[in-house]
Amino acid sequence: MPSISHFIETLINSKGLFLEAMLWTLKLTVVSILIGIVFGLFFALLKISRVKVFGYLSDIYVFLVRGTPLIVQIFILYFGFSGIFLIPDFWAAALALAFHNGAYIAEIFRGTIQSIDKGQMEAGRSLGMTRGLAMRRIILPQAFKRALPPLGNQFIIGLKDSSLAAFISMNELFNVATTLGSNNFDEMTYLLIVAVYYLVLVALLTIVVSLVEKRLAVSE
Repeated sequence: MPSISHFIETLINSKGLFLEAMLWTLKLTVVSILIGIVFGLFFALLKISRVKVFGYLSDIYVFLVRGTPLIVQIFILYFGFSGIFLIPDFWAAALALAFHNGAYIAEIFRGTIQSIDKGQMEAGRSLGMTRGLAMRRIILPQAFKRALPPLGNQFIIGLKDSSLAAFISMNELFNVATTLGSNNFDEMTYLLIVAVYYLVLVALLTIVVSLVEKRLAVSE
């Protein structure tokens, strides 16, 4: 284990590289979660659709994501599609993370949509709304509010999962830590440093999610 003085000195000296990597990690996480929300909402709507085939397609998607490791999904996307067209490291990781997170977000949305009282859909239909319009104006806004806490948790999970992008050589936090550790023969110090950065990011995200939840609670 490194001494405290050595840890602090290394932390200060390497802050430039780690801060840049932290920005890439945040960018990767935000982009992948936003795309994952689109995936998740789409497959959640397929799941609750009256057309059974659509529900089966959603089930297959969720099963494939849950049944295979995220690192395998990243490698398939990066190395598999590279034979067809060149895909940058960032977008390979972002799309793989979005594909992965989308399955869990789909289950979040499915649960929150189905938790809304069915009478609200019937009320919307009685006012002359189509099923799609009632879903968009009445059901989904309430479902999004109820989904916020688990979505916040998924955001944090996505942040930590982004470390797997290191295996396709993307310069995010974990890749920078392992590279510096190997170059300086001081792996433990840099692993402890990157742990601090992840803890700070998770703490900040937790605060942001908590503030948004309180804001929505007040608006209700």
